[in-house]
Amino acid sequence: MRTWLVKSEPDVYGIDQLKKDGRTGWTGVRNYQARNTMRDDMKEGDLVVFYHSNAEPPGIAGLAKVVDAPIPDPTQFDKKSDYFDATSDKAEPRWVMAQLGFVEKFKALIPLDVLKADPKLAGLALLQKGQRLSVQPVSAPHFARILELAGAKTKSPAR
Repeated sequence: MRTWLVKSEPDVYGIDQLKKDGRTGWTGVRNYQARNTMRDDMKEGDLVVFYHSNAEPPGIAGLAKVVDAPIPDPTQFDKKSDYFDATSDKAEPRWVMAQLGFVEKFKALIPLDVLKADPKLAGLALLQKGQRLSVQPVSAPHFARILELAGAKTKSPAR
């Protein structure tokens, strides 16, 4: 089992909406590296840190898990969608979406400044200058530390 981080603006789709919905397709990803991660690396059962970006303050809000194999992202074919891609072919879709399920909302958001100040999180991709990927890996030690900071009910997966 591997662990991941996904970013979303809470006013677009936040942890509360995922809790309400129970599961969602992670639509709208239009970066090839993030797409490849969802398509090739994320597997059913993997745990996912849910990060609220462009928020005040930004930070980690909870956990999700990968609940099924990736499927084509329908927004690429929807002309009314901000994520429409006129060059994507229905026979060979360019964009996929991970399928995520709700696991846990943390009692309190772990703010970005707390994450940056924690020496045990040195090297976490999220904290690297210029890191803008909306889907990224999280190492086992970093994932365990995030759960510890959150006082999470969920335990870190065995490696």
